Amino acid sequence: MVPAVPVPSGMAVTFHDIVRGAPGTGLTYRFRFIAPEIAAGVPFEVAEKDMAFLCESYVLPRLAEIGPRPARVIVSVSDRPVVFGEITPEAVQFFEAYEPGDGACIWEAF
Repeated sequence: MVPAVPVPSGMAVTFHDIVRGAPGTGLTYRFRFIAPEIAAGVPFEVAEKDMAFLCESYVLPRLAEIGPRPARVIVSVSDRPVVFGEITPEAVQFFEAYEPGDGACIWEAF
């Protein structure tokens, strides 16, 4: 069982995987998390705060361990595991992009 990652909303969030090497602009790491509760209508504003928190508390400390520093980090939460790049209309998913800075994640608009 994968341990839950604490987030401000209190939702049960678990780390799913990291996607590296997918086409994009510059080096990008995609950190994907599972949060089944978002299927029950959790507002984006709640998930957005959790994603920013995950970026700063979970993603940033791990960047040095996984390879070169990326230009961008994508944090996503999904109500279920999905195959990266496949359209899964029944899944609820939220995404945010950040530039890793000096101890902070700087939000980037898609």
